[in-house]
Amino acid sequence: MCRNFVCGTRVTTGVITTALPSWRHCGAGAGPADPVGCRGVRTGSGTACLAHLSAADRAACLGALGPGADVDLRGTAFSEDLLRALFDAVRDPVSGAPAFGEAQFVGASFSGDARFVGASFSGTARFGGAVFGGAARFDRAEFGAGARFHNVEFKGPADFTKARFRGTGRFGEAVFSGAVEFGGTSFADTAHFAGARFDAAPHLGPLVCGRLLDLSAAVFTEPVTIEAAAAEIACRRTRWESTAILRLRHARVDLTDGRPAQPIAVVGQFTPFASVPARAEEALGSDPVVRVVSIRGVDASMLTLADLNLAECVFTGALHLDQLRLEGLSIFRTTPGGRRTRGLVPFRWTRRQVIEEERQWRALPGRAASARRGWGAPPPDPAAVPGLASLTTVYRQLRKAREDSKDEPGAADFYYGEMEMRRHSFGYRRAERWLLQAYWSLSGYGLRAARALAWLVTAMIVSVFALTLWGVPSSDPGAVTTGILPGTGRRITLSTDTPSPGLTGPLTERFTGERVEKSVQVVLNSVIFRASGQSLTTAGTYIEMTSRLIEPGFLALALLAVRGRLKR
Repeated sequence: MCRNFVCGTRVTTGVITTALPSWRHCGAGAGPADPVGCRGVRTGSGTACLAHLSAADRAACLGALGPGADVDLRGTAFSEDLLRALFDAVRDPVSGAPAFGEAQFVGASFSGDARFVGASFSGTARFGGAVFGGAARFDRAEFGAGARFHNVEFKGPADFTKARFRGTGRFGEAVFSGAVEFGGTSFADTAHFAGARFDAAPHLGPLVCGRLLDLSAAVFTEPVTIEAAAAEIACRRTRWESTAILRLRHARVDLTDGRPAQPIAVVGQFTPFASVPARAEEALGSDPVVRVVSIRGVDASMLTLADLNLAECVFTGALHLDQLRLEGLSIFRTTPGGRRTRGLVPFRWTRRQVIEEERQWRALPGRAASARRGWGAPPPDPAAVPGLASLTTVYRQLRKAREDSKDEPGAADFYYGEMEMRRHSFGYRRAERWLLQAYWSLSGYGLRAARALAWLVTAMIVSVFALTLWGVPSSDPGAVTTGILPGTGRRITLSTDTPSPGLTGPLTERFTGERVEKSVQVVLNSVIFRASGQSLTTAGTYIEMTSRLIEPGFLALALLAVRGRLKR
């Protein structure tokens, strides 16, 4: 049995031999021996492509084939009848479907419907540059060693429903002019659609790719819904000329330099796709959460991200970031936990959401080891880490996006990040940086209620001690009265004299219950701008005035922080 049938081979006494090692188009002329549109190989006299062999020679060629045969039919012009005859020659008697080994259909043309339904290819199937004039049916087809459909033109519908690609499926720069079906299709390795054009594909998927689904530089001219589960999905420079919804599972998604002309939504789907068997996703792991790694260069006003992990996402360079829509569960990276020391001062990071660019900046090798601890590995290219001015802008735009969606608690962390970048930046005057430093220390930019309350309690305790020591007099002053004694006629001069409150005794004897109680009353009244009415020494009067100025401010900052977390 012949295992290597080559288009354009010479037929001699029933033996098939290769006439040329390479193929080329024939049919530039219009004669009977050189028909217009023929894509076979012309090798000289007595040679013709499969489409133009005599009936007897064609029967001899096809009769030499069998199930699993290697075929080389590059450039052949297939009619439906000729394709059916080829299928009959390689049909598997058990499955009833065509079975090929290595299959070469490069540059072939299919004038009618090409029904490769259930076909199996144990070797590589090559269809590069082929043209399908009618429907291309590859549903339930099996590709054992990869398939190459690059530069293929599908003029009619293309159906790959439940097809299985055990290797890589390459559809780069293919053109899909009709409806496209990839429902339940699985790729053990990679699905390449880079540069492909989809002119009428309302639904693509669900696809399952063991490694990469590459849609880079692809063009979608009509509204489309893409459903896919993959380890990685690349949508770099992808053009979305109409609306699109991407429902994804498991993947790390790269949207760098995407070009949406209409709104698109990337949605993480937690439940498996209905038409995909559960075992098909086993190689992808048990975590279905989708991670977006970059939206750099994307017009974010056209982008909605829902139920996604954005811990690794690079936002710098996105356009109109303040109009980005974040819906559902958006997971960001958080500050490292645990207690640390900076010099001799203990501290800990308060929990907040941070973006990947801040993590990279805090992990830069040039920073102190204590400042870098807990922020992960240093960035591979420190020079590519954005500056603090850029990070300030990114945080400000993300904050506005959250505020516009009425999510004040979500905006609070981005406001904190914005203020942190401003505090560390050297682009501001020293006085402003000191002011930001004080704002951070006293209340966490008005967002840390516990910090403001701690300062309030501290100020109150200090005020109580100060008043007890120096503000409350040792005894309340008495009234001295002089006047005229009634009934006797004796003139007495009356005058009321209130001596200045004074202190007596050493400091150790001033801590009495009565004096502490008076101090507490003065301080509590100071917090709410009320005068205590207590007799105080001159020092006590100034202590009370200072308390009435500072402590209500701490209370206001604490209330502001609580409001920021509860406001909707």
